[in-house]
Amino acid sequence: MQHHAATVPGAAWPARWAGALLCLAVAAVHVVDQGGITVTRDPYYIGVAYHVLEIAAVVAAVLLLTGPVRLGWLLAIGVAAGPVLGYVLSRGPGLPYYSDDIGNWTEPLGLASLAVEGALLLLSVPLFVRSLRRRTY
Repeated sequence: MQHHAATVPGAAWPARWAGALLCLAVAAVHVVDQGGITVTRDPYYIGVAYHVLEIAAVVAAVLLLTGPVRLGWLLAIGVAAGPVLGYVLSRGPGLPYYSDDIGNWTEPLGLASLAVEGALLLLSVPLFVRSLRRRTY
C-alpha cells in the first residue's frame, strides 16, 4: 500500500499554509497596485475585478486553512490564473478603455505579481488534481 502526503495526518499543512500565504500575497499586491483597499481603479470594471480578486484570494486562503480544501485549491487556481491573464491582455493588446499598460511588461510590481501567481499556480494545480483522486485532502 502506498502512503501519500494526503493520508499522513498533518502532512498537507505546509502546502496549505504556503497556498494560503501566496493567495494573501496576490491580494496584497493588487491592493497596493490599486492604491488601497477603499480605492477602485479606472476603468470601473478593472477596479471591480481587483476587488473580486482580493476577496476571492482571502476566501481561498481561509478555505485552504479550514476546509473544504479541494475548493480552496480550485479557487487558488483562479486567484493565480486570472491576474496572469489580465497581465497578458493589459500589456499586449490592451483592454477596453484601458490601454495605459500596453507594452509595460517589466513594471516591477507586475513582475512581482507574476512571480507570486506563478508560484501559486505551480503549487495549486497539482494539489487540486491530486485532491480529485482522493476522498479527502
